[in-house]
Amino acid sequence: MCQHHPPCPTPNASDREAAHLVAHHPEQGWSLLCNGILLFDDTGELLPDGRVIAPARRRAKVEAT
Repeated sequence: MCQHHPPCPTPNASDREAAHLVAHHPEQGWSLLCNGILLFDDTGELLPDGRVIAPARRRAKVEAT
């Protein structure tokens, strides 16, 4: 699928989000990466094999009062 040199990370690689953008639709909240991953604005992912990666939830920093 990927024609880049060096090739983009595979969908199973830990750095899979580093693949090149193929399509970007910010108005719809998603992007398609060269490795076939649909990357959503909320950081969720849909992998080419149908697996879903839940959005990363960051804990809010609580300041002491």
